[in-house]
Amino acid sequence: MKLNVKRTILVGLAFLSISAFWQLYDSLVPLILKNTFQVSDTISGGIMAIDNVLAVFMLPLFGSLSDRVHTGIGRRMPFILCGTAAAVIAMLFLPFADNIGSLALFVTALLVTLIAMGSYRSPAVSLMPDVTPKPLRSKANAIINLMGAVGGVISLILISVLVPKEGKPDYFPIFLIVAAVMVLSVLLLLWKIRENPLRLEREKTDAGLQDGENAELDASAADSSASADGAKTALEPAVRKSLIFILISVACWFMGYNAVTTAFSRYAQIYWGIQGGGFANCLLIATAAAILSYIPVGSIASRIGRKKTILGGVVLLASMFAIGGTVKEYHVWINGLFALVGVAWAAINVNSYPMVVEMSRGSDIGKFTGFYYTFSMAAQIVTPILSGFLLEHVGYFILFPYAAFFVVVAFFTMLFVRHGDSRPLPKKSRLEAFDVDD
Repeated sequence: MKLNVKRTILVGLAFLSISAFWQLYDSLVPLILKNTFQVSDTISGGIMAIDNVLAVFMLPLFGSLSDRVHTGIGRRMPFILCGTAAAVIAMLFLPFADNIGSLALFVTALLVTLIAMGSYRSPAVSLMPDVTPKPLRSKANAIINLMGAVGGVISLILISVLVPKEGKPDYFPIFLIVAAVMVLSVLLLLWKIRENPLRLEREKTDAGLQDGENAELDASAADSSASADGAKTALEPAVRKSLIFILISVACWFMGYNAVTTAFSRYAQIYWGIQGGGFANCLLIATAAAILSYIPVGSIASRIGRKKTILGGVVLLASMFAIGGTVKEYHVWINGLFALVGVAWAAINVNSYPMVVEMSRGSDIGKFTGFYYTFSMAAQIVTPILSGFLLEHVGYFILFPYAAFFVVVAFFTMLFVRHGDSRPLPKKSRLEAFDVDD
């Protein structure tokens, strides 16, 4: 069995679109709040958590809704199209509000944008497992994350090049270019991907694998699943326990990682003294390292298992954050630290979502996608506020130790996960991950 790389790349265009926006959001919205509207770090953290508050309710809701919708263009595609259209219109009012100094318009546009983004994130992420057989989902998720990283790189390059070191920046060109990237990505996705036929093909493949000898799933995970006809059965207690612990782990490592990504633009300018958009270079290096790592860590997981790969990534991420906590001013070698952060995050991200949906039934992938994002977003509600409070009242030095602590907690909770680690298929060659089926 071979992964259709070309098709997976096209499916990943939806995630490229999403990631381009979120990188822009995480990097520039905190700066606008602090520099234009003079908002404190604690309140800024609260505003940055709004998207996650909305996501806790919206992602499971729209994930489940997209499980039930049936249209000529698919279950997920209508949400992706409508959500993108609403988001790109609303997001262009953010730099406009910044330029005219209207906080009311800025917050209103931000709320509309975040609601629009939340309406299609779960359906967009669910599209990959919809069209990919279970044993290939770690590899496919590696490509999806790679596409997301490309979206993030686009935004970071724009920020690095177009944000001046002196004077008040005009962010409108950056937002406009990112909006164009989002629209073009989704239109190409709609043109090239026929969701309904591909989903039926995947369901037939999974049904055959369930009865086959060469692609036997993890016993407990398989027992908890229904066949492709959508028959419903309850999760076994052992599987439910694994699901709970991996969701707690997801929350913990997002508590650490998101604290850094949300506060880093302020941290780099205030604590390390990096001027203008120079902070984006560190994040760009981390993202580039992640891009180079996504395919290898997906292949590693197919050999040693998803859980072991995640645990290795967690150890590396916690170590890099702990070292980062000792740095009091910017040095060139910090770029190496961020490169390893990117590698670690790739190892975690590529494998955690497939482990969650591996425990689902074929008929409720969107629901389990919602579970994954509920816990990740819940963590991202708390961590900008909590870390923002600590930065304001304790000091900026606390950011990296704070992040390292929560990643360490995730290591111990992950030890209790016993399911979702699908047995790999034997490979014919090391280049199989790059094979493309026409």
